[in-house]
Amino acid sequence: MRNLLKILIATFIFILPVEYKLLASDIYFVDYSKVMNESVAGKKAQDSLKNLLKSSNKKFNETAKKLKEEEKQIISQKNALSKEEYKKKADVLRKKVFNLNKERERSIKDIASKRKKAGDEMLKNLNPILGKYMKENNIAVVIDKKNVLMGDKKFEITSQIIEILNKEFKSINLN
Repeated sequence: MRNLLKILIATFIFILPVEYKLLASDIYFVDYSKVMNESVAGKKAQDSLKNLLKSSNKKFNETAKKLKEEEKQIISQKNALSKEEYKKKADVLRKKVFNLNKERERSIKDIASKRKKAGDEMLKNLNPILGKYMKENNIAVVIDKKNVLMGDKKFEITSQIIEILNKEFKSINLN
């Protein structure tokens, strides 16, 4: 019985490290956010979304500025207008401000939706590339770098994946 126990312990001592090393060499990681930000398609999508956000913010800021001017004008006419007329103009202005805020929210939701769609499309096109790369390089598992606490740089394949992605996937349709 003692001999059997010694044989089992010796077996585990010698087999587990070998198995562990085999598993560790089959696990690689990719920095998905870097792929999204530095690939050709990802950069184009990010730039397009930034420009869309910038133009909508400019439009909303101009409209808000006009509404501020309108508010000042209504306030300056307060004593000259009857109470009913002043209230009517103030209500119209309030509606305009409410509609502006509603439109701004809608625009932000639309841009967020487009950003999510771009990420989904990037992932949809990235998965086959990763699958092919894994098969060609005998890789068992690829995980996102944000889920790696610590890892050797030689197991990071982000730059290789970006290179392949740039050749095969040029742009993301945001509409």
